[in-house]
Amino acid sequence: MFKPQMWKGKKAGVLGLGKSGQAVALLLHACGIEVLISEETIVRPTVGKSLPPDIKIETGGHTAALFECDFWVKSPGISPRTPILIEGHKRKIPVYSELETAVAFLPKGVRLFAVSGTNGKTTTTSLLGEILKTQNAGTDHHVWVCGNIGNPVSLCVGKVAPGDDVVIEVSSYQLEDSTYFRPQFACLLNITPDHLEHHGGMRNYIKAKGKIFKNQRANDVFVVNGADVSCVELAEKAKSRVIAFSTYPKHLLKTAVFFDGDELVFSDGHQIRPPQLKGMHNVENAMAAALMALQAGVSADTVQKAFNNFQPIEHRIEQFAYHRGVVYVNDSKATNLDSTITALKSFEKCHNIWLILGGRDKGASYEVLRPYLQDYCKHVLTIGEAMDKIERELPGYPFMRCYTLDKAVQVAMNGAVQGDVVLLSPACASFDQFKSFEDRGRVFKRLVDARVFKERTEKK
Repeated sequence: MFKPQMWKGKKAGVLGLGKSGQAVALLLHACGIEVLISEETIVRPTVGKSLPPDIKIETGGHTAALFECDFWVKSPGISPRTPILIEGHKRKIPVYSELETAVAFLPKGVRLFAVSGTNGKTTTTSLLGEILKTQNAGTDHHVWVCGNIGNPVSLCVGKVAPGDDVVIEVSSYQLEDSTYFRPQFACLLNITPDHLEHHGGMRNYIKAKGKIFKNQRANDVFVVNGADVSCVELAEKAKSRVIAFSTYPKHLLKTAVFFDGDELVFSDGHQIRPPQLKGMHNVENAMAAALMALQAGVSADTVQKAFNNFQPIEHRIEQFAYHRGVVYVNDSKATNLDSTITALKSFEKCHNIWLILGGRDKGASYEVLRPYLQDYCKHVLTIGEAMDKIERELPGYPFMRCYTLDKAVQVAMNGAVQGDVVLLSPACASFDQFKSFEDRGRVFKRLVDARVFKERTEKK
């Protein structure tokens, strides 16, 4: 496993000049390790300029200097089938993830919580973080929420002290590269097709997700969706204590909590009202966060207080505007099909949704959307690179081609009437036209707000 003392004075190759690559480079450099960052693509001249001058950077391709490094740290998102990684494995160069590298630098006495799943990771991680912050309020202990949710774990390492809690949202990309990662508290919310183009198929995707509990021990806790077949099959291999949740009446594992329509009722007798978040999927997210917290010794009253104060997450079924009787919802975080289905199911079957769909395709079939489009949508506006595939896999459905988000907003706002919903829930990655799903969501909100402001100004 990665041991900081073992690599002190050695040379590290960091693959990727993104946020996590720069963060782990700073961490390694601060510990006396010589660092070379190697980026395959050509980047803006300003990228990486804030790093110390003795951190070497090469861009526009990997050079032979990378093979002179004693070990590599791989940024998440780089395909395992990338030629440079294949060559590195042939040369037996140790390759670690940014996640497990950063965790290795955390001080002893830190409680480590990890949340993963295809959908709901950010909400569950945020809920758990708020619960633990509520518990630690007024004490010397801090809670650090990091990972896929925002800051890389590497950026938090130097600030974390013994007795603190670290809550990490972990993606399949991060888990795929992690051999030794071991959180004391782990959670797997669900598994549905996503990132298949990266992992090379569903089997590898499921295998990556399973790494969240692979190294757990008998006294560790693994919270899992008891009605998700893939999650349950993985849980059968767990050495840790498995605790299940589900809102479905039929589940494969005995659950420790159920929802009575008003409160979460736990097997130990606790009753907790979930936070005011739209959709049954958020009830399950609350179940998972509460179970992890309760297993960590947090009181039910503290969980309830955190739930009462919790605010909705930006970009996840976020109702941000109401104009002329039309509701506008930003669900830009829906970068896969199951997320979009979840968003649609959070509304009534009124055929009143103008759905904005599309972006960069991720390898799954859009056919699964057909019944939901028929049940919920008045119109579907397609954008981005995936337009052709969406229309090819859903023949006969009357799509409205818009190409860009700007055009889709214009069409929807011109056509929507009182009682309608305009929903951005793309089921695709954002990188064809935007820097990130956050960028896409904020652009969507700006476009809507600008047109609303214009209309209201013109009426005065």
